[in-house]
Amino acid sequence: MLENNRSQMAGTNKNITFLLPLLLLVIDYLAVVCAEQTAFSLRNFIVENNGRLHISWLNFWVVFPAVYILFLNVEHPYNRRSPFYKIIQKIFQATMYATIAIIIELYVGRLAASTSRLFVGLLWSFSFLYITSFRYFFKKVLEKYNVLQIPVLIIGAGKTAEILVQGITKDAGLGYHILGFLEDKPVKSKALGKYRVLGTFQDAERVIKETGVKNVFIAAPGMEQEKLVSLVYRVQPLVKNLAIIPNLIGIPMGGIEVESLFNEKLMLLRVKNNLARPFNRFLKTIFDYMLTIVGTIAISPILAIIAIWIYKDSPGPVIFKHTRIGKDGKPFPCYKFRSMCVDAKEKLEELLANDAEARAEWERDFKLKNDPRITKSGAFLRKTSLDELPQIFNVLRGEMSLVGPRPIIQEELERYGEHAADYLMVKPGITGMWQVSGRSDIDYAERVALDTWYVHNWSVWIDVMLLWRTFDVVIRRKGAY
Repeated sequence: MLENNRSQMAGTNKNITFLLPLLLLVIDYLAVVCAEQTAFSLRNFIVENNGRLHISWLNFWVVFPAVYILFLNVEHPYNRRSPFYKIIQKIFQATMYATIAIIIELYVGRLAASTSRLFVGLLWSFSFLYITSFRYFFKKVLEKYNVLQIPVLIIGAGKTAEILVQGITKDAGLGYHILGFLEDKPVKSKALGKYRVLGTFQDAERVIKETGVKNVFIAAPGMEQEKLVSLVYRVQPLVKNLAIIPNLIGIPMGGIEVESLFNEKLMLLRVKNNLARPFNRFLKTIFDYMLTIVGTIAISPILAIIAIWIYKDSPGPVIFKHTRIGKDGKPFPCYKFRSMCVDAKEKLEELLANDAEARAEWERDFKLKNDPRITKSGAFLRKTSLDELPQIFNVLRGEMSLVGPRPIIQEELERYGEHAADYLMVKPGITGMWQVSGRSDIDYAERVALDTWYVHNWSVWIDVMLLWRTFDVVIRRKGAY
């Protein structure tokens, strides 16, 4: 039995090591070729009167794809596993460098005069889009059928392990298959109930040898220091990769820097507050304006249709302005499509005075799940979050950001307690951590924690991923009312 398990695991590890990178390379090649064809066809369609573009078969089928694959492997080697948002960042950088390299090649080969700049620009855009999409769907297929997933053993089955499993199962970029857990205590988590408990901490060497697993996560932050050190020294010689999850959950870790004191055997973690830096706030503002200007033009027909619908559905103004607290505590009128009747304030006061349950819900969340003030059009707009589209004008006015903490009213600010300074440091966002993490389905304390985490960990790529996840949440209408 022992030899069979080890032999089977060895075969799995070999397939993952050699076959998966090869398949990813093929997927990337197909994505680049599709991007070339799309850019080529679109360019010829747009500038048909100026003559059709011609590209040599060598460049189309060999040189251009090879350049992209080269930079993709340099930025993020095919045998490396990472969260998918980091993979997207690496793909963006790789496609940008590859496009620059192609431009240089065209100039050196004296082909620039006969090559369309529009084609090159479109090639960059579509290569990024297609490579990202192809990889994502490919990884999802592998995950669905449990093919070419890296077997992992998790030591510990408490709350930290539950969070780790949630992250592993939701992220397409990691591609881990959980073999089971080692735990000394009874497993209480329902989320971990579908996985096997293979033994206790003392059984670590036996289980690793029997299964042949080469990747182990230690997710037991409550373990005594001496026992943890002993466990690491016992496990490390038997595996290829060993990861330790420390007791730092909730601490802002974005852009963290690690240093070590060699003689003292100490590790130093430098934790940054990213949006406290003026340059980062400037970069975020540029990002907001660029996307908002383009986005406003793109969705203007949708804005007009919704405005007409609201106007015909119920009497009153199309746009509703509600005072919210912005950066540095400055109040501003937050724009929304009107989703309530014009006498909403009076109806709310009457409801809270006569319904104790509704009053408790309002005091807890500042929202009502079954709100009698909402109009027919408003119910749909809220479910789809389309009522918040006019906030793009708040972004253009410099009062809000595309991504940021949830805009709150003055009465809510005291709920932030010691974290109020984090909220007031930045502009509130149309979307953010709260909106993509369950929205009204999560409690207020967690909302505050999410906003604080975002401020400390901000990066352009986190904003990109939150915007991407917003579309998914809106489509599924998760937590919206």
